[in-house]
Amino acid sequence: MKKIIFGILVLAIAGIGYFSFKEKPSENNTKEDYKILQKWDLPEVLNEISGIAWIDEYRVACVQDEDGIIFIYNLNTSEVEGKTSFGDGGDYEGIAVVKNNAYVLRSDGVLFEVDNFTGDKPQVQKHVTETNKFSKINLEGLCADSKNNRLLLAVKEGKDFEEQKGVYTFNLNNKDSDKAPLFMLRLSDPVFKSVKAELKEKFSPGEIGIHPKTGEYYILDGTRPKLLITDKDGVPKELFMFRSKDFGNPEGLTFSPNGDLYISNEAEDAPANILKISLNRKK
Repeated sequence: MKKIIFGILVLAIAGIGYFSFKEKPSENNTKEDYKILQKWDLPEVLNEISGIAWIDEYRVACVQDEDGIIFIYNLNTSEVEGKTSFGDGGDYEGIAVVKNNAYVLRSDGVLFEVDNFTGDKPQVQKHVTETNKFSKINLEGLCADSKNNRLLLAVKEGKDFEEQKGVYTFNLNNKDSDKAPLFMLRLSDPVFKSVKAELKEKFSPGEIGIHPKTGEYYILDGTRPKLLITDKDGVPKELFMFRSKDFGNPEGLTFSPNGDLYISNEAEDAPANILKISLNRKK
């Protein structure tokens, strides 16, 4: 009798374990939020890559945050095919390309306009934006909004930006910036609920881009790797959490004209790189 009872108990425990296992899908079978489609390891000169911008079919413009140089990187040959100096050393965090001109953002809110940046005689102008007046300001995000002939600048941190992050504009017609933000990201928004951190550390914009097909804003946080997508009014829609093994220090973001997404990472335990990725968006 004892053997029979023991056998029944063993079968019961095995059955519970089986059904418990069935109810918890393997991690390998869970749908990933993103997929890395292609990877380019970058040369050592771009270890501190901080911004990228699409130029044409195979080329992207890159800046790194220590030198006043624009690097032209060819995705087809995986080589730096040219570079243009525009200033002394500094904390350069973003780059945008509008036709033949490049704009580079310094973290204090100063823009460097480099006319004919791929030509023989580029001309450099400096623009001090309204964001430069903000206390303890640190800006890292920059992108071109070609439809509205302006640039967008995203605040990473500052004295008045602990609970919300501002996105500001620079008008390319009159080469001036607005004092009021285009929109503010409130860190109390429900989209950040899953981020386990203090309010001021929920999200720190390090780059911004506009999807060429949908007009949505893509805002990258490299401090705690993640990507926020908002609608055209800056209202948060989706938040993608990135694994640090894939994104060591993401600081650059750009799109090809057909909407392919590229993100660059500074060198950490591996060389700096550019990743082409796809996102599994909610329908």
